[in-house]
Amino acid sequence: MNTVINLFIIGCGGFTGAVLRYLVSGWVQDKSGSIIFPFGTMAVNMIGCAVMGMLSYLVDSHSLFSVETRYFILVGLLGAFTTFSTFGNETFNLLHEGRLGLAGINAGGQVFVGLIMVWAGRAIAAGIWG
Repeated sequence: MNTVINLFIIGCGGFTGAVLRYLVSGWVQDKSGSIIFPFGTMAVNMIGCAVMGMLSYLVDSHSLFSVETRYFILVGLLGAFTTFSTFGNETFNLLHEGRLGLAGINAGGQVFVGLIMVWAGRAIAAGIWG
């Protein structure tokens, strides 16, 4: 039963984060006036990283939040607001642990392979529906 409750907590956080992402990203993009550069996405990614950094510090150094609160905020809300914050936090943790090679592989690999996967997905979709 705990798993079901935890999933519900994460889901509620995810719903909240997704709605916030839509609202914040849209507002920033609208205020930027740009129709070319994705300022809204950049804003939510950077806000998410800053919030993840602050909260993960409080969790690591002060054990501030309950497990349920961590699930709601860190996994659900921030996970849906931006997975980039999780990526940033995990890469930072590798750097902090002195695992420079793994941090570089994680950062470079996810960006590089991610771009390849976007290209591959588009190529597959074009092959099927194009």
